[in-house]
Amino acid sequence: MTHRFGRAWSAWWGAVCLVLLAPVMRCEAATFDPWGIENLVVPAPHEFWRPAQPLPVVPTPAQAGQLPGAAPLSLPQLTEFALRNNPRTRQAWLAARAAAAGVGIERADSLPQVSAAYGMTRVRPVSATSGAASPWLTRFGPSISLSYVLYDFGVGDYQVESAEYRLLAANLAHNRVLQDVVLQVEQSYYQLLGLAALVQTNELSLKNNQTALEAVQKRRESGLATVADVYRVETQVAQARLNLTRSQGDLEKSKGQLSIAVGLPVGSTIQVQTLTEQPQVQEMTEAMSTLLERAKTTRPDLVAAEAQARAARASANAVAKAGLPSIEITGAAGHTDFHDDRPSAVNYSVGINLRIPLFTGFRDTYARRQAEAQAAQAEAARDALYRQTELDVWQSYYDLRTAATGIASTEAQVKSAEQTAQATLARYQSGFGSILDLITAQQDESNARVQRIQSYLGWFTALARLNFAVGINDLWMSADGKK
Repeated sequence: MTHRFGRAWSAWWGAVCLVLLAPVMRCEAATFDPWGIENLVVPAPHEFWRPAQPLPVVPTPAQAGQLPGAAPLSLPQLTEFALRNNPRTRQAWLAARAAAAGVGIERADSLPQVSAAYGMTRVRPVSATSGAASPWLTRFGPSISLSYVLYDFGVGDYQVESAEYRLLAANLAHNRVLQDVVLQVEQSYYQLLGLAALVQTNELSLKNNQTALEAVQKRRESGLATVADVYRVETQVAQARLNLTRSQGDLEKSKGQLSIAVGLPVGSTIQVQTLTEQPQVQEMTEAMSTLLERAKTTRPDLVAAEAQARAARASANAVAKAGLPSIEITGAAGHTDFHDDRPSAVNYSVGINLRIPLFTGFRDTYARRQAEAQAAQAEAARDALYRQTELDVWQSYYDLRTAATGIASTEAQVKSAEQTAQATLARYQSGFGSILDLITAQQDESNARVQRIQSYLGWFTALARLNFAVGINDLWMSADGKK
């Protein structure tokens, strides 16, 4: 009796102390910081954070290999190296591998779940009636349990279907990243060639302006030209030198862009094959409607968007059925040994459970609404990409046609401007014509050369963008791999 009274008094006194100390404990909980977490951030929002320890060092990205040889590289060689070495391709590939593992995770639920354990307990039972303590009891031994879902109204099947569609989307996204890297290399390559040609054009323009300066200086010495004429040509020489400097700077930047595109450090030296002759430009023969139909099936990100929409719809179906009953079979077996002389025991159990969710605080209701909204969102994203694909193909198609048509005009313009500039210079050196006519002719020649470079660059760039918009590697490539 005294034992029971003492325990009751201790419990009552502990409750009183808890009530009295609760405000103090709440105050202490609001200000107490046993781990010093507050010291991990700056005390005021206007102060810069300074690390107490050295920051982690970012490693240099690994390279898949070195550029093949020191000879100038062609576009196919650069593209193949970029696909192996660009970190984005590795990132997309690893994402696809992770999605594949997700399929395995979902399929694992269709197999029995088996777990094993080895436990050891030491207890001293106390009688609930007399309060007397029994001797210490030590028991130990292994056990194994099994559970298997027999029927869940197709929840597991929908989850597997969703994971498989996510894997399909990841594989297609990987293909799209490869195409994106190809486009990036092509654009950087053509930009490099165009700027190299622009540097040559500006060098020729500078040389022509210097020749004109020599001619006007000679006429000035003969009294046939004014000092204003000399100043005017000197201005043109300075402008030509500035254009050359700018184009040289742009050329160096394009080299850095190409290095990054192929996955090398920005300062890497890459020798590329230049054009030894005028590039051959082909007219677009495929109709717009044909390209639009091809894009629906060959553009990886568009098909991936459809896969994502189907994955979201399958997930919504799985969530909708998650609130339905499920049937599972369970089993367990164990072997118990005792530390004293008691005999060991073996136990078995098997059962069938019917799980019926009755009330989850409306969690299932809102989960279904969320899944339906996410599925509709994925379908809307697919439709938006579908319209964007049509626009990309449409714009790239007409950019390519416009560039192809303008190339012939720029070729004729360059030829006419060159002849005009040569004739005007010869005429001026012979003492005829004005300096304004010579400056105008040289500017027309320089502008015509620049426009020709821009036309060719625009055609190759538009072709690369059209290939990317349609989702194929080369519009001129036939089924047997020949152009």
